[in-house]
Amino acid sequence: MANETEKDAPGEVSRRHLFKQVGAAGAAAAISGAPLAPRAVVAQGHAAQQQADAPAVPPRQEALETLTATEADTLEAIAARLIPSDESGPGAVEARATHYIDRALTGPLRPSREAYAAGLAAIDAYAQSSKGAAFARLSAPDQDAVLTDMENNVATGFMPNAAAFFNLVRAHTIQGTFCDPYYGGNANFLGWDLIGYPGLRMAVGEDEQRMKAPRPVRKSAYDEAMFTMTGGAHGHRP
Repeated sequence: MANETEKDAPGEVSRRHLFKQVGAAGAAAAISGAPLAPRAVVAQGHAAQQQADAPAVPPRQEALETLTATEADTLEAIAARLIPSDESGPGAVEARATHYIDRALTGPLRPSREAYAAGLAAIDAYAQSSKGAAFARLSAPDQDAVLTDMENNVATGFMPNAAAFFNLVRAHTIQGTFCDPYYGGNANFLGWDLIGYPGLRMAVGEDEQRMKAPRPVRKSAYDEAMFTMTGGAHGHRP
């Protein structure tokens, strides 16, 4: 965030609350796409420092599956403020969290599609009335102010309320940043590198058991033979 030392900055508040929510199950939850620990906390680890030293990888662009271009621009701008790219490494934009949400809204998150349409329109309307421009066109501090108003449930024009939509988008942005890449987010395993999650392994040898941190395995859980064999129950989506 532009100023993460401010008490009411949404990146500071939401990450602190998220850390309280996830507990010790964070790394394992990455496989299923469940919310994980906030980056402000986990970025202190060695893996996060290695990621910070590496150049950011530009996100790969895909055709939208359900979001309109305007909705996608607004959602991308929100994701960029919730988990920003900064000195500790790439964030939600590089991890393609918006692509994860767009794709999931045609499947498991389909019941939330109307909420996204109404909520993203409400964000732009509130940003226009309070700051003079659509959300994606605002400066970072003004975007933070709008998100803070949403999180504190003082922003108007939302159904059922602003905080509910803020929490929905925040949860899905975290999922898209740290999920198994099979689901369309966590591009190039940026999220796993950020939190130091070593990846799924079916067995751990003696050498790795003696290591403080096992070597990272960078492949989707769905690359395992049980999912990729002919006639298996699952397969990769392009």
